[in-house]
Amino acid sequence: MTAMTPEEEFAEALRMRRKAAGFSLGELSRLVNYSKSYLSRVENGSRLAGPALARECDTALHAEGELLALLPDRLAQAERPRRRVGANGAGGGGSSGGAGSVGGTGGAGGSGGLGRSRVPGARGVSSGTSATSLLSATFGAEFDQLIRRGDTRHLLGDMYEAGRLYLAAYRAAEGDDLARAYAVVRCARRWSDPGQVDRDLLARIDESLNTLAGRGDLPAVELRLRLAAHRAKKLTMGVGDDTAVPGAEPGTSVDRARGVLRELRDRLPAVGAETHCEVLTECRWALYDFAPAGELLALSAELRDVATRSRSMYFVGEALVALAIDQLRVGRVTAADATVRRHREHAAHRHSTLAHWQQGTLDALMNLWQGEFGAAEEWILGRSREIAEAMETDLSVPADTLSQTCLGQAYWLRHEQGRMADLFGSPLMSGVRRRDYFPVWRAGLALALCETGRHDQAADQVLAFAADTEGFTTFPPSGWALPTAAVLAQACAELDRRGVRREELLPYVPPLRALLDAHPGELVLAGWPTVLLGPAARFSGLLALVAGEPETALGHLRRAVRLAQHSPAQMARLRLDEARARLRSDSVAVRAGAGDLARTALTTAEELGMGAVAADCREFLRGAPTGS
Repeated sequence: MTAMTPEEEFAEALRMRRKAAGFSLGELSRLVNYSKSYLSRVENGSRLAGPALARECDTALHAEGELLALLPDRLAQAERPRRRVGANGAGGGGSSGGAGSVGGTGGAGGSGGLGRSRVPGARGVSSGTSATSLLSATFGAEFDQLIRRGDTRHLLGDMYEAGRLYLAAYRAAEGDDLARAYAVVRCARRWSDPGQVDRDLLARIDESLNTLAGRGDLPAVELRLRLAAHRAKKLTMGVGDDTAVPGAEPGTSVDRARGVLRELRDRLPAVGAETHCEVLTECRWALYDFAPAGELLALSAELRDVATRSRSMYFVGEALVALAIDQLRVGRVTAADATVRRHREHAAHRHSTLAHWQQGTLDALMNLWQGEFGAAEEWILGRSREIAEAMETDLSVPADTLSQTCLGQAYWLRHEQGRMADLFGSPLMSGVRRRDYFPVWRAGLALALCETGRHDQAADQVLAFAADTEGFTTFPPSGWALPTAAVLAQACAELDRRGVRREELLPYVPPLRALLDAHPGELVLAGWPTVLLGPAARFSGLLALVAGEPETALGHLRRAVRLAQHSPAQMARLRLDEARARLRSDSVAVRAGAGDLARTALTTAEELGMGAVAADCREFLRGAPTGS
């Protein structure tokens, strides 16, 4: 790949950032006080910007010093007169100041300044990178430029092009083990399709780990820590026998991740903030399906603090999403809402379509939880799908990364509204069926069949799923297993109420109960993140009722109420669940309050537009004994 001239590289970066910000040339011209024609020449590479213009563009586009850092050293150090826009529209002259002290501040996409190695052509150093680590390496001007360009693409959400540039850097660094490992770390940050393992990337990670084995110099140690953390995370992407790497199944990554974390802590404070952030980010994801949510919350809180100190936009974004996820899982919804607001501010500064989509997804999750279905629907079935389709058509991100989240939110929206039949009548249903390699979608199909009156088909789906997973005993203890068990619990509860193949299904209830009962104080989160399904205790209660234990069910449901009291939609479901459990109690006093609970649930369901829940409440009240 031919290296770009400084003019061409600056032009590309400016053009990409301007378009990502949604500005026309004329709008940017007014913001930076340079003529449109002058900016046009800069963007087409026929004119190299001076430090004054680069600084103005950095400010207008929230580029965090990255544009200024692209200027050749001789220009970045120079004093140049500032050109003013005159009456004829030509660029005019201007002021001030050398930029030699201005470095990257961690704004490079994906990098947070990691691309600012002290190498030929590198003109900025992240404050979060240790002076004794990667900054002392000399990788070459072509390599440095490819990394910079990839970082910008990654920041703005074009992950395929970022990956192409990182791979070109990897190839350009042949013979330099440190440089190649550095490029592989960048490649590893690119999103993967959910549930799939990137075997080509794993091979490159393993190759780099082998070349660095036994080296004790700090740059090699830091790269080895990063690579090992990425390897542990990537291996957990396979969620079934068909997608896992033989001999390195997801569960084996737990010890690897914990080992990397131990080595990180042993080497602090020598290890730089960027390496610290990277290891925390990847090891936390490697542990996601296996460690308690509280343990992960401690890691994400640490990540937030270190990322803030490193001033890395990439890791700040990663930290805020991780923190929101872990706060939601432990039931700290108010704290999570505050974190989502902080992410909104962060996304506004990034001028990235992908960051905007991530924020919209977080907002829709909170809207669904709060019963604000109109606001959620506007995003889920509108702008979210448009962005996802455009980015996947343009190959900006892996084809299934955004669409699974869109589908998951659309599915849950229709579930909450009681309009699952609409899903079956739309192209979205084919998306559910096509993704049945992912366990939660197999469970989701069973529930959708229940909610559309296809009860025998739903039972077939649950039984086939049980047969393929040794009766649901092969699930990990957390992560994706929890929403899968929760959706299965709802399907089993519905089949039990309808009296459909109860005896066939009953043997598979205990493993699901054991999984859910281990998380009594947690909310069940599907996706990363997609939707909050409700308290794990609610689903434990549903299964206890299926098992014929109404008193146990009531205990679970009371715990669930404490976690869901600020979610009107969840409270409507919980009140109806409790009414059903009370009606099956042997105690006359307990049965007496069932009708009032169902009437309360009916009022809330009607107010929120939860058609199926309202219909179930009416059915319950029609069949409930007088006085209950």
